[in-house]
Amino acid sequence: MKNFFGNMFIMLSLLCLTSNIQSAMAQEKITQTAGRVQLGEFAPDFARYNDDVLFGEVWNSPGLCPHDRSLVTIATLVGKGIIDSSLSHHLEFAKSNGVTREEISAMLTHIAFYAGWPNAWGAFRLAKDVWADDSPVEDNGKAAFQREMIFPIGEPNTAYAQYFTGNSYLAPVSTEQIPFSNVTFEPGCRNNWHIHRASSGGGQMLVCVAGRGWYQEEGKPAVQMLPGDVINIPANVKHWHGAAADSWFAHLAFSIPGENTSNEWLEPVSDEEYSKLGK
Repeated sequence: MKNFFGNMFIMLSLLCLTSNIQSAMAQEKITQTAGRVQLGEFAPDFARYNDDVLFGEVWNSPGLCPHDRSLVTIATLVGKGIIDSSLSHHLEFAKSNGVTREEISAMLTHIAFYAGWPNAWGAFRLAKDVWADDSPVEDNGKAAFQREMIFPIGEPNTAYAQYFTGNSYLAPVSTEQIPFSNVTFEPGCRNNWHIHRASSGGGQMLVCVAGRGWYQEEGKPAVQMLPGDVINIPANVKHWHGAAADSWFAHLAFSIPGENTSNEWLEPVSDEEYSKLGK
């Protein structure tokens, strides 16, 4: 009974934390001060309309995400032949809103046939400078996958890379109450067989947030993981988890409190074992 209420508390805390994170991210507003900085004394009303109405209200209104608003804005400016510093600003803003080098190139190529070739050439010259440091190498869908979920992909999981086949990424989400992180796997990536040791309590809980993956306990068939699925991993059970061969995958990982807890990393999941799961 004690374990039951303990698990219920953890689950309720998880739901509360996730809700708070989603609300906080949903309420994160785009802010602008350029109007007041550049025209505040000369044209205070125009500065207020620019900063408070255009960016403060329109850019933050529901219906379109900042990524898509940036693409719409750039297309409109290029269509009107505006390829000056204001377009440069919006190109930089678009990059900060997640627009990739590949996306801006595809969009400008497309609108060249409608907005005019010289306008597109001018826009490309500016865009080339904004995305100059970005690698043209295909990111294998990483940027698109990030847009599928509310949690960040994070940084390469270098500290545990030796225990993974393929590339994984780690993004700490909360360090309070029940610390947890978002773990992202590229297609085909999986961690080694491992055990969460504990003399009492312990184990791990996974909450799937995006993509498609696999979870398997030793001696049991692999279980497919989809967004919304919750995997409860008992302590002292040998298991592994990771992405499907053709899909990025991400889950939140919660370590369940217990006594004398530790992780025991074991052998990799072989390509032969993994290939039997199909895609």
